[in-house]
Amino acid sequence: MKRITLGRTNGLEVSAQGLGCMGMSEFYGQADWDESIATIHRAVELGVTFIDTADVYGSGHNEVLVGRAIHDRREKVELATKFGIDRSSGDDARQIRGDAAYVRAACDASLLRLGIDVIDLYYLHRPPQNAEIEETVGAMAELVQAGKVRHLGLSEVNSEQLRRAYAVHPITAVQSEYSLWTRDPETVVLDTLRELGVGLVAYSPLGRGFLTGTVKTDSLGDKDFRGHNPRFAGEAGQANQAIAEAVVRVAERKGVAAAQVALAWVHGQGARLGISLVPIPGTKRREWLEQNVAASEIALDPDDLAVLDPLGDSVVGARY
Repeated sequence: MKRITLGRTNGLEVSAQGLGCMGMSEFYGQADWDESIATIHRAVELGVTFIDTADVYGSGHNEVLVGRAIHDRREKVELATKFGIDRSSGDDARQIRGDAAYVRAACDASLLRLGIDVIDLYYLHRPPQNAEIEETVGAMAELVQAGKVRHLGLSEVNSEQLRRAYAVHPITAVQSEYSLWTRDPETVVLDTLRELGVGLVAYSPLGRGFLTGTVKTDSLGDKDFRGHNPRFAGEAGQANQAIAEAVVRVAERKGVAAAQVALAWVHGQGARLGISLVPIPGTKRREWLEQNVAASEIALDPDDLAVLDPLGDSVVGARY
């Protein structure tokens, strides 16, 4: 696995592909602790050392799982986690918090669940509702000074928010959804990423599995949040099948899996956009992990790109 440096100022070197662990605890159907642990171990064996979690995934469950998985291989891993989505009063009353006291408490809680002394990359999960971003990043900067965090990140921010945050402390990476059917960062934050030398970490690079061509939108289980997602449900889900089918056709022509084509497209965007870019496809099974890793070696030719590049313009439905 190749390596990429996120951030121009005091950069963080990570594997060119990471592993998103959210689905190991919540949102994508039944979880399997043992297989999830085995998947993380296999990822590290294959050189996928950039591991992504968050305190909100499974209300802490995911951080415990990831911490257990890496406890005897901590020095081989670049560990990222996130804070800010407070579910303590229930999902119907969740709040995006960024007040300084909450930042400090959230970090200490994550360190405890993960069983580690320092977090490599600590993200603000969403722009805060109860504080100015300067207060939040100021508190995060104190965590760096205290030796609890090495690098700071933001998730789903726009250019203005990134600039304000960066004025307080250098930001190493912005994590945003980015894929063939979600290209929002290109219009929302790309110019500032380039200017400040901030990396982009692309979550859901497979469109929450839709771009693999294997998701049956009418048979998603009760524990799978995609059944209620605007892009998966009803007429929108049916209309978007044309996007998945286009990816499948390219994959069949190349003799590879559709997931690998979708992921290879994301891998190629860093050079096109002029930024450091690392996708973090999520999976809870070793089989799909190994398939995703192989995608980093697939080259797309001009004919492939002529089909793939316009797909984002035909998406029906909002992201959430």
